Amino acid sequence: MYKLFARAGWGSVIVEAQLAWHGLAFELVEVADLFQSASAREELSRLNPLAQLPTLILPDGTLMTESAAITLHLADVTEGRSLVPAPGDPTRPAFLRWLVFLVANIYPTFTYADDPSRFVADTSARAGFKESVDRYGERLWAIVEAAAGAPWFLGGALSAVDIYIAAMRHWRPGAAWFAAEAPRLNAIAARIEVLPKLKAVWRRNFPENT
Repeated sequence: MYKLFARAGWGSVIVEAQLAWHGLAFELVEVADLFQSASAREELSRLNPLAQLPTLILPDGTLMTESAAITLHLADVTEGRSLVPAPGDPTRPAFLRWLVFLVANIYPTFTYADDPSRFVADTSARAGFKESVDRYGERLWAIVEAAAGAPWFLGGALSAVDIYIAAMRHWRPGAAWFAAEAPRLNAIAARIEVLPKLKAVWRRNFPENT
């Protein structure tokens, strides 16, 4: 059985949704707010030195972090290509490009702006830093919006990129911004959240929106 260290609404939802989609048995280990609880950070850091979610223990006891790596691994172990295009599939290059774009470019905007005190010593500069990072995040999302297909990001086939989009729409800049500024991404997220396989995951992670 997989063991996923998770907190509702956090980055762990991306892996939780994929475990559910693939029909893999998993246990959720609830983690306290890592920004507020020093003890939670210390405990998780024994497994993951960065004390970040998702943190996943595989059935054989192997530790995995980094959601993109987990995404590719789960596709390999299930031998299914419902979320990751197979080698040779014409959509695979675009899938890999945008999967890495999301985790390498957009995801760090939350790392930096969720708690600017970790990166900016001058208290008077933190608000401006957060604002700049958030505006940069919006520019990045505009790039993703311009590349989005329909009904799914890659066009006709659903992929893990759609799950990322659906989860990240709940974070800054927020659902209202996506509805106004990124309607294609907003529509993709709405489709993901009503899929029967994933409705329970979304209900647990974002109860205020279900």
